[in-house]
This record gives sequence, C-alpha cells and structure tokens, in this order.
Amino acid sequence: MSTKTGSNSSAAVIEHRSQLIEYFARGEKPAERWRIGTEHEKFVYWKTPDHRAPSYGEPGGIHALLIGLTQFGWKPIYEGDNVIALSGPDGAISLEPAGQFELSGAPLENLHDTCAETGRHLKQVKEVGDKLGIGFLGLGMWHDKTRAELPIMPKGRYEIMLNHMPRVGSMGLDMMLRTCTIQVNLDYGSEADMAKKFRVGLALQPLATALFANSPFTEGKPNGFLSYRSHIWSDTDPARTGMLPFVFEDGFGYERYVDYALDVPMYFVYRDGKYIDAAGQSFRDFLQGKLPAYPGHKPTMEDWADHLSTAFPEVRLKTFLEMRGADGGRWGRICALPALWVGLLYDQAALDAAWDLVKDWSMEGREALRNAVPKLGLDAPLPGGGTLKDIAVQVLDIASAGLKARARLNASGDNESGFLDPLREIVRTGKVPAQVLLDRFSGGWNGDISRVYEEAKF
Repeated sequence: MSTKTGSNSSAAVIEHRSQLIEYFARGEKPAERWRIGTEHEKFVYWKTPDHRAPSYGEPGGIHALLIGLTQFGWKPIYEGDNVIALSGPDGAISLEPAGQFELSGAPLENLHDTCAETGRHLKQVKEVGDKLGIGFLGLGMWHDKTRAELPIMPKGRYEIMLNHMPRVGSMGLDMMLRTCTIQVNLDYGSEADMAKKFRVGLALQPLATALFANSPFTEGKPNGFLSYRSHIWSDTDPARTGMLPFVFEDGFGYERYVDYALDVPMYFVYRDGKYIDAAGQSFRDFLQGKLPAYPGHKPTMEDWADHLSTAFPEVRLKTFLEMRGADGGRWGRICALPALWVGLLYDQAALDAAWDLVKDWSMEGREALRNAVPKLGLDAPLPGGGTLKDIAVQVLDIASAGLKARARLNASGDNESGFLDPLREIVRTGKVPAQVLLDRFSGGWNGDISRVYEEAKF
C-alpha cells in the first residue's frame, strides 16, 4: 500500500471533472518509454522456535530492520517520529499493516534489470535480517498465525482501515494482516491501448492467480483453498474490489473509470502529516467542498491519487496499470510474474493474440472463473468449456513470443523469455505451488506446519 512522504495541502485544487480524466491521460507514453515496476511483499519472522512476527518497536524488530538497511543507501521516510518506509535507487521499501515487508521497485526497462533489482533487495534484507535473527517468507498468507498474534505497524492510514474493514466485509482484516502478494505495474500508450490491456489483464488474471497460488494453510491447517489470499478478496469490501464488468463494455475509457473511482467510498484525507478519517464518505462530496470529515475544503490532485490507491480491483488503473492477482512467492516467481504480463501486454502481436483468446468469454463466465480459481487453481473451468490448464501453455507461448519479439538481451545474449521457466514447470507438472506444499504437509512432513518456514524462506 502507498506510503505518504508529505502533505497534500500545497497541490493544485481540483476545479473541474476534466482534471480527473486528464490524470489518466498523463500516464500515456510511447512504447520506447514503457517500463516495468515490480512490487513484492514478504512475511517477517523471528528465527526462534515460535517463529513470532516481530513488532515495530521491540529490540531488533521492524524499526531496527529498516534502520539496518540504511547502510545500503536507503533514506528513511517518517510519519511523525516513526520511520515507516525507505527510499532509494531501487524504489521504495514500505511496511504493510502487520509488518509485511514490501519492495516497490523502480520503473525499469527490462526484466533482466527487474530480476537483478529483486536479487539486490533480497541480499540486503537477508544480510540485515541475519544479524538481527530475522527471516523472510515467500507465501500468499500466513500459514500459522491468528490475527491476534500479529503486530500493527504505526501508520495512520492503517488505523483508519483496520477500524473500517469489519463494517464492510468479513475478511478485510485478514487481507491487511495476513496476506502477501507480487504485483506488476505496466504502462500504456493511449486510451485505447489502456482499455485493451485492462481487458486482457482482467480476463487472464485468474490464470495468474492459479499459477501463483501459494496460500493453502490457515492457522496451521489446510484451509480447502489453493489461494486463500484470492478468496479473501471476495469478502473484503465489494465497493472497491472485483472484476469490473464495465471494463468490457463498448466505449470503456478514462471517463468510465473516473465514474467507478468516484463511487468507491473514501478512507481518509491526508493533511499536514496526519490522516483525517473519512471512511465511507464520498469523494463526490469532497469535490463540492461538502466532505463531512473535512468541511469547506476541496481535494487536490494528490488527494485524487491517494483515493485511487484505495480501490482494490483485480486490475487497477492509476497512471499505469497494476496486475494484482498473484500470491507472494520466492525469487523465481517474483521474476516470473512481470515476465508473464510484459510478454502478453508489451508486444502488439502478443496483446492481440491474448485478446483473441478471451474476447468471446461472457462476463458471467469471467466471474465464474475468478470465483472458482482460489479453490481449483488450474482445474478451474473456462467459459465455454475446458479448464485453465487447457489454455495455460498457449498463454505462456504467447507471452514467450512477446518477450522474444521485444529482444531485450542481457550481457550473455539471452532474451527475457527464460524468466517464464518457473511457470512452464508448474504447467508441466500440473501442480501449483500450494499443491506442492499440501503434498509435503500430508506426506513427508507428517502434518508438521513448521516445515513451511524452511520450505518457503528466502
């Protein structure tokens, strides 16, 4: 989730609806300027028999981890007296609500750079973590922690969300406290290009969820799902989640997404370093200076950017598109997710082929697929017959062709298609990461859930 670095009060006030639409248009870039931004979260635990999650302020805990990383040139970002994030050449490091550690990577030109960035980050956090006695896990959900066992990070945004979530869904607190994801942020060249990429991204997001499904345990036991993280989103807050059927309607573009975003209830207003609780209130009222939490004031464009970050659909539009369907995982899968989406969306022939594959699916079929995937993974039924497994190889072949066509080579002359290999292995075996964990749990581990720490550690 976003980390604030200053006040919104000095930005230009929004005077016209057209400014909200223009915000998205400013994201348009020619293809040569398209970049790749990869975000990945990991769980943090003490290397002690109880594998407790460290709190922010305890000796050697999350604060110490952040400070320890400054030796690599990372600069602290404060909220009040607390360091709550870091900034540096590789992007930003931030904290999720229960101390999940996130790298929001820099916008990079190719996947070789993306995977190198991931490697640098993991090397740094492991070096500092080893000194503190802290380890890191690549999973989609805490496999053995209750909500009550987890700490809360000192960020004002999270306090508001933690209070609001139980009012609008049964699993919002699980989303905040017990999940981790990998996410990819990608550019678009025009409104039409954005719309096509959005549609392909939404239609094929269930395949990403299946391939990266990695959250089969809750509180030490199998939970009946392969991606419980994905299931959690089904009852987090229906006003700000889902598959967005309107994206597939004729005429979809920036203005229609503005309408959607204005319908999403607010969480907060950020002023002078503090969060004002506006949970459940309307950004439309804010535009008229009638927001109950902040009467007599109108929003700035920074408020609009903040508000856009509080919608959580499967694909999200800012001044770029965010692919949001994947569970957290280890290094190879962190590199594989951007490879999948860059291959499908950054080459026109691949984008056209991917759209041809899904364009005839009904909205009901898309919704049914998304709802089936958390339990069934690659065995989820496709609209019109067959299963996700039946198109997985075809989609990976399209992505591979797209990456080869990009011809971004490393020093050894390799293109980017090799980063898809972990996904090809998953499709070859027919077992997503969660199924591998379940097999080991019921087999050689003899039901010992603590073995996950060795299996999923970085």
